[in-house]
Amino acid sequence: MVVFSLYILNKAAGLVYQRDFNDGLQKLSSNDYLVLSGTFHAVHAIASKISPTPSSSGIEVLETEKFRLQCFQTLTGIKFLLISEPRQQNTDAILRRVYELYADYVVKNPFYEIEMPVRCEQFDRHLATYIRGIQ
Repeated sequence: MVVFSLYILNKAAGLVYQRDFNDGLQKLSSNDYLVLSGTFHAVHAIASKISPTPSSSGIEVLETEKFRLQCFQTLTGIKFLLISEPRQQNTDAILRRVYELYADYVVKNPFYEIEMPVRCEQFDRHLATYIRGIQ
């Protein structure tokens, strides 16, 4: 199974973290990544408004023949998007573990400012180790 990439969006739809885990992916421009995050945020918000169930949190899974996009939204509005192979198992558990790493190494970092881009070497290192271990 393969995890392709991870995106972290702040509550204002800003892309604060992006990392690819597969060398075969086509590289996007910085602007394309920003458009991608803004578009997903908007579609997610619209989906939560038009859902027939009042407690819907928007799009959680988008699956195609080529990839699976899983979204985990925290209570504070941060969205974690994991793009993987469609057959990847336990993507929700993977995202919860990524969130734990984010909380441990980013949020608890005294130099990190909430809503700002994530630049934390310990988070990068532990995330890479975790993703390598599940692939």
